Formats: sequence, structure tokens, C-alpha cells
Amino acid sequence: MQKIKYMSEESLNKTGGLDTEEKIKEAARTIFHQKGYAATRTRDIAEAAGVNLALLNYYFRSKEKLFNIIMSETLGRFMEKIRLIFNDPGSTLEEKIGMITSQYIDLLIDEPEIPLFIISEVRTNPELLLEKLPIRDLIFRTIFYKQFQQAVAERRIDAIHPIHYLMNMIGLIIMPALAKPILQSAFHMNGDAYKELMENRKQLIPRWLYTIHLNSNQSDNEK
Repeated sequence: MQKIKYMSEESLNKTGGLDTEEKIKEAARTIFHQKGYAATRTRDIAEAAGVNLALLNYYFRSKEKLFNIIMSETLGRFMEKIRLIFNDPGSTLEEKIGMITSQYIDLLIDEPEIPLFIISEVRTNPELLLEKLPIRDLIFRTIFYKQFQQAVAERRIDAIHPIHYLMNMIGLIIMPALAKPILQSAFHMNGDAYKELMENRKQLIPRWLYTIHLNSNQSDNEK
């Protein structure tokens, strides 16, 4: 298990503009992402933020309220990238896939705990995801969806439900982050080698998706 990094007094002083509430949220985000809701104590968060427990309770009242804030912000930040790219009028369907792949791999290199945190907590409370995020709108009311339909109509890709396309994309991006400890142990990878592996996937994933979903008639013509 990854060791929790507590914020020292020196690091707190360097934050300058961060007020007490933001210091608590920053500490809570780190610990919740690493340990999840059930294993986290408010005392751990207070210690990491350099405040006493009474002050934490003054700002956030309860662990549940603080967790809900962190969960909402994490989900929002995770999905905001997709929303912006899916509604970008200046990029093609293929370019959108490349942009999402690149940006999410960068995010997961910097914060590898996020996928497991989201999956674990959403499995515990799936209503939270539905409440916080308009998933259907995020998929079906976007430029991405119109471009997807056009690609199907032009027989450039197979006529499949877009959720298959998205599941394949998300799985290819997220799975190596979830399996990072296994990959590093089994293949004797250090941090730099793992990062290089992930960087390579920025080019590979869009190509794999294109090959997987290439319309069978078009594929036959290209042979």
C-alpha cells in the first residue's frame, strides 16, 4: 500500500494562498484517493492538513460531507475533459479519440489512484455517479455522437452501440493504471519504464480502436 504523504508545516507555508478549508480539502483528496472512504479517519485528514480535529469539523461537519465534496470534484474533473473534447467542433472523431487518450494517460500518470478510487466508491454507491453526472447527455448530446453516427452511416466503422466504442477506449486507457503494481512487479519496471509504456499507448490506443471497429466491408476492400 502506498504510504500517505502528510503535509509538513513548511509545505503548508508554501501554499500561501490556500486558506484552511482548501488545505483540508487537499489533504482529504490525497487520503481518500489512496485509502477510500471506509478506511479514512477524519483524524488522519486533520493531521495531514496540519489542523486540529475541531477545526476540520467546523468547516465540514462530518467525514461523509467532506467525502461527498471530494468525490464530486474528482468525478467532475475526470469527466470534464471528456465533455470538452466531445463538444469540440474543430476536431474529427478520430482526433477526439487521440485527444482523450493523451489527456487521460497524462492524468493517470500524475494521479494513478483516481481510477480505483472512482470504481471502488461507485460500486459502493452507484446512485452517487448517476446523481452527480449526466452520463447520457455526456454521450448522446455531443458533437462526438453526431460524428460517430456519421461514421456509421458512411460505413467507416461498424454499426455498433457507441457504448461499446467508449468501453473499449476507457478500458484500454484505465486498465494499465489499475494493474500498475502487477505490471511493475511482473516485468520488473521502475517508474520511468512504466511511464514510457503509458506514453507509447497514446499512439497505440487510437490505432487499436480504429482496427477493432473498422467496418468489415471497408476492411475487406483494404486487403
